[in-house]
Amino acid sequence: MEIVKLIGVVIVVIGFALKFDTIATVVLAGLVTGLVAGMTPLEILNTLGTTFVSGRSSTLFVLTLPVIGICERYGLKEKAIDFIRSIKNASTGGVILIYQAIRTLSAAFSLRLGGHAQFVRPVVVPMAEGAAISKYGELSDAMSDEIRGASAGAENYGNFFAQNCFMGSSGTLLIVNTLVEQGHDVTVAQIAKWSVPIAVISVLAGAVRCLLIDKKLAKMADAERSDK
Repeated sequence: MEIVKLIGVVIVVIGFALKFDTIATVVLAGLVTGLVAGMTPLEILNTLGTTFVSGRSSTLFVLTLPVIGICERYGLKEKAIDFIRSIKNASTGGVILIYQAIRTLSAAFSLRLGGHAQFVRPVVVPMAEGAAISKYGELSDAMSDEIRGASAGAENYGNFFAQNCFMGSSGTLLIVNTLVEQGHDVTVAQIAKWSVPIAVISVLAGAVRCLLIDKKLAKMADAERSDK
């Protein structure tokens, strides 16, 4: 029965549910699926190896993690905080909004700037927290979590809503191919042009969101002072 070949999916679901080792679960699922499909052990290993090699570029981001760790170890976070403290009237929302605008612009031109591990965690978050520390003093865990969530959101908004502004992006090409297959006469230039207003609106919405974040942080700081 053809449905038996889906046993690998069942193995993955059970393995993840029982919190077994992730790599071992996936490899076991691949081996069992291959055997059920009638493949020889050599064919299974060849398929696994070929797939790993062809997708190895997706794991290159791992190489950046030790670099970020070394930079943080030698004062990257402290330098980011000192820099933002030197700017008068800098606000947490303003820092986050500036990053979102820069991220949106880079995504519109398909430039790889940013990333949660490479940029948000070691640079944007310390600067945003530094702006809050300058205004409110020591931050509570709740305030810190709010700032970190907002910084991560700025990365997501800037990347997601602007990437289709670039005519050569995979998202734009996917949209065009899908619409053409459905009988719609569209071009990549049209999709890119129609994506520009969306990117602009996302930045404007981000500005409103950042204003609300500043107000929320102020209320949280007042509540912390009143509790002391």
